[in-house]
Amino acid sequence: MTVGIPIRRLWPEPSTQPLDDDALTALYDRADEPRLRVNFVTSLDGAVTVDGYSAGLSGEPDKRVFGLLRMVCDALVVAAGTLRHEGYRAVRLDERRRAWRREHGLTEYPTLVVVSHSLDLDPAQAAFANAPTRPIVLTHADVDPPPGLTDVADLLRCGTDRVDLAVGLTELHRRGLTQLLCEGGPHLFGALTAADLVDELCLTVSPLLAGPGPGRITAGDTVPPRQLPLRHVLAAEDGVLLLRHARP
Repeated sequence: MTVGIPIRRLWPEPSTQPLDDDALTALYDRADEPRLRVNFVTSLDGAVTVDGYSAGLSGEPDKRVFGLLRMVCDALVVAAGTLRHEGYRAVRLDERRRAWRREHGLTEYPTLVVVSHSLDLDPAQAAFANAPTRPIVLTHADVDPPPGLTDVADLLRCGTDRVDLAVGLTELHRRGLTQLLCEGGPHLFGALTAADLVDELCLTVSPLLAGPGPGRITAGDTVPPRQLPLRHVLAAEDGVLLLRHARP
């Protein structure tokens, strides 16, 4: 079934036929090996937000793929700052997507994984308090949790005075969470890139000029450029481009 604004494949194998959800899922399906996939939306001129939030860049086609990416992942990885700023709620899926997960031997909901250097987290935030699956917080040894956080989340201490992302991902894999989806923010994306942990980038390009001011989808220390080959280009009828880049 195709929902809302049609999405078509431009490359490879261009097609004039709209992609239904089964075809879209096949294009973003799970891998046989552990994978860290990053998902972002940007304006034509590289902005990561409009008026301070990513929602101003995201339309129906982006939200459709956004939901599919959450459906196929084992865990959703997000930085604590993004969790707070974007007001994350509990990670839930509709019945159709839960049924897909059951049919593929997965838990009904992906696990929320929050990366936090300071543990400045509110246990009462809906992302924790209303979570259908107990969240995990990746942090380090030199910080104490606020009262109540360990009641609603598991702490994984990876590193002594900073979060060692490579160790954290290895521990997630050990727990069976091998298909990881990162939704940002830019500093976490930059740190994952610096550690050479990014296997795939799904990038939605909104047909919008945001103007100067907003930051880019990545931030942090300068790192050597890395190649990430293009795998497909999709286009929605509202002018949105959906790009997928991935390691060989």
